[in-house]
Amino acid sequence: MSTVHTGIQWLADWPHWYAGLTFARGIGPDELALRLGAVPSQRPGPLAGPDAWDLAGAVLDGDGVARVGAVGAWSFAVEHGVPAGAELLPEVSRDGVEAVHLDPQPDHPPKQFVYARDGEVVCCFGLGEEIWRGGHHPDFLLPDLVAARVLRPDGTAARPDTEPPPARDRRTLSVIERRFGLSLPRRLVEEARLPAFVTGA
Repeated sequence: MSTVHTGIQWLADWPHWYAGLTFARGIGPDELALRLGAVPSQRPGPLAGPDAWDLAGAVLDGDGVARVGAVGAWSFAVEHGVPAGAELLPEVSRDGVEAVHLDPQPDHPPKQFVYARDGEVVCCFGLGEEIWRGGHHPDFLLPDLVAARVLRPDGTAARPDTEPPPARDRRTLSVIERRFGLSLPRRLVEEARLPAFVTGA
């Protein structure tokens, strides 16, 4: 029987996580694409992951390709090429919208988490570097991270130094998954033909 990959913890064990992921609650997938800089005249149609990567390699300077959909209460964008989600998250989250961005940072670890709401970044940190938190409310997830034994109540590290990176990342992703109710089946990222947009830098 094949494994069903739900939630987002599977990302910690996925060797092909190179795409940025942006989630938004309060807007639909097409609006999410627009807030990520979708170019209205460049909509290539439904694309699977490999096709989106091919297109991302062919588009002009600084552009990317966003494949969009919805799971539960959240719209999502899989951002191939140049991810715009981190820089545009305040715009994505304007007018009462919540937004979460996960950036794999394959060339400059660690992986990054950002949460924004109503036009401002609430909190952000690197996976494995949760002791260094930013945003307008950097301790927003502190109780959840303490409950998961990632941090101590004073914000210092609680995890063992010997914890392997995949287990470390999975533990923090589990906090994000539970706190926001996020789920993104692996097949949607890898295989599904989703509506796609070229996004301008």
